[in-house]
Amino acid sequence: MAYTFSLDDVAFLRSREGDEALAACSTLALTEASRLSDVATVRRLVGAERAAAVLETALLRRKAEAKVDGGGRWLFTDEAVQQASASPVARYRASRLAGRDVHDVTCSVGADLVALARTAGRCVGSDVDDVRLAMAAHNCAVSEVAPVLVRADALRPVTRETVVVADPARRDSSGRRRWRPEDFAPALDDLAEAYAGRDLMVKCAPGLDPAAAPWAREVELISLDGRVREASLIGGGLATATRRATVLRSDGSAWSITDAEPDDVPVGEVGDWIVDPDGAVVRAGLVRHYAARHGLRQLDPRIAYLTGDTPPPGVRAFRVLDSGRYSEKTLRALLRRHDVGRLEILVRGVDVDPDALRRRLKPRGSGEASVVITRIGRAATAYLCRAERIPGRPDARQG
Repeated sequence: MAYTFSLDDVAFLRSREGDEALAACSTLALTEASRLSDVATVRRLVGAERAAAVLETALLRRKAEAKVDGGGRWLFTDEAVQQASASPVARYRASRLAGRDVHDVTCSVGADLVALARTAGRCVGSDVDDVRLAMAAHNCAVSEVAPVLVRADALRPVTRETVVVADPARRDSSGRRRWRPEDFAPALDDLAEAYAGRDLMVKCAPGLDPAAAPWAREVELISLDGRVREASLIGGGLATATRRATVLRSDGSAWSITDAEPDDVPVGEVGDWIVDPDGAVVRAGLVRHYAARHGLRQLDPRIAYLTGDTPPPGVRAFRVLDSGRYSEKTLRALLRRHDVGRLEILVRGVDVDPDALRRRLKPRGSGEASVVITRIGRAATAYLCRAERIPGRPDARQG
């Protein structure tokens, strides 16, 4: 069970003594094997009463450092770390609201609030949890931003004419994930009702069915470094499209595509390259729009793999070396013909477990390849490819 922090814990952790204890903990191993010695060390530093809060904070900071900029100096709860947006995602979301007056009505410990405060005209953060508000005050201070912080129920508006940002809790008291929008805290429909007529942006899990939020005029899927991280449900005047996919990289590059772009693309035979669009594009239902932007075509109208003679810049694409109707027998023959020993398997539209297939194939060659297995019409086809990183800016257009 995760440690439950008190306001007294937060006050201690923000004190000079607490700060020094946390600095001392930064050199501890903090592993399962070192648990007993770590506990003994911290108890010598701060006493048994404070040890649990200090150790938990040290562990949470380690978890957060790769996710939240400056997380090594922040205060967290376990749930707050899990639900916090990665900093590049938070910064992107804030950039959509730059210059506006913004109210984060579920600010928690401030992962989104800090980013919002750096770009907003004026910024307010509120939460019903006093402990998280106290942590947010610390995190804002060390991040050198100063939004207004107030204790308030997200469903009882305390600001006017602000853009409302919300991130409903999606775990219950035992830490289990909630999947139904009516079980979020606060529920999606309740948020929409409380802020009817207001510009509203609600962060949620990327797997949420958009039909669960009929009030949302725009649904945006956001990925970071190839992994789909979250979705934003956008209502009011903030919406500029119905569907949007935004692709972010840790190097700072970013691009978006919406359903306002053309989607008239052909279906045809495989070309020199196969392109697997970013997951945000696929989940947002914008594969055809992406293909039209980059002069590609579909291998099959129901499958997200695209093909063409020139892949988009900045992506990892697959140069086609050979192909054949898929069966394990014919795939083994392809691997022997090309002397493949190290094999990446990508699957879409067919019932194949890549890991299990790799174990059965037991490739023994000296080379490396990728195989794309997909359905073309009613038949499964295997394409033997070489994966390559295409040079150029990933948001450059062509075609």
